[in-house]
Amino acid sequence: MHRKVLAAALLAAFAQIGPFAGLEQRKIQAMDRLDASKIRVPGIEIRVADRCTSTNALLMSEKSDHPVLLAAEEQTAGRGRRGRTWRSARGAGATFSIRRRMRCAPLRLAGLSLAVGVAAARALRALGAGEVALKWPNDLLAGGNNAGAKLGGILIETRVRGGEITAVIGIGINCRPVRALGARLRRHVTALDELMRPAPGRNAVIGAVAREVLAALERYERCGLPAFSEEWRALHAHEGRRLRLRLADGRSVSGIAAGIAPTGALRLRTRAGTREVASGRIIGKRVAGSRRKAFAEAGRTAKRPVKAAA
Repeated sequence: MHRKVLAAALLAAFAQIGPFAGLEQRKIQAMDRLDASKIRVPGIEIRVADRCTSTNALLMSEKSDHPVLLAAEEQTAGRGRRGRTWRSARGAGATFSIRRRMRCAPLRLAGLSLAVGVAAARALRALGAGEVALKWPNDLLAGGNNAGAKLGGILIETRVRGGEITAVIGIGINCRPVRALGARLRRHVTALDELMRPAPGRNAVIGAVAREVLAALERYERCGLPAFSEEWRALHAHEGRRLRLRLADGRSVSGIAAGIAPTGALRLRTRAGTREVASGRIIGKRVAGSRRKAFAEAGRTAKRPVKAAA
């Protein structure tokens, strides 16, 4: 009898806690709603959409090319690399795109996502996420206890019209955990809430990252990717590790990660020499002894650069 009474009391308590917990979560989301007036990025128009298909797609569809930042509370048809879909849950992430005219040759834009990655990682580290790292070509990863977990991603699209180049830089950063996200991506994911306490608000995250990205775009126009190569290499989560990549044509290649080429291709030191992989997907990784030993060993075998198939 006492057990039944205790069980009933527990059920009643949980019934009361549930609504309050949900109410508290809604309060937190309301306090952190996106607000264009709170996203401080000088020299660019700021917009906020409550719900949209894709911030990249919306900015690409507009004929104008004046600088715009568009952030979305919820995105229903976002896109990742290779046409993958990316759905942004309401209130959970910093999901935004920046449209800007680029004053450089189209061929120089090949490595732009890597420079943007450096800028985003720099901004997040300055906010307090001190071990944010990069994964080639366009992922933001966590470090520390969550090392290797995906924190965000970058997708860049370009449009050439009348000799003018317009770039739309899409950035998604996980700010609040979404349990179903890891299962959907079939990989370990994390959020700023799990990396730092207290985590900054989403308006502050978007503003900080966007300011760094815009500064990086100006530098990229003047100097290209080489101006970011060393910092990218220092932030690369897999630098000095033996990687196995699946190429676009289905073949695979293995080697020790050794920085990036001026085109944005990943450099691998293989038994046959230095190979530059312009397009591919990492399907395996392991430590190749100590980093110093790995580079020394790979350097002895490097004979000549061989460019991989795109």
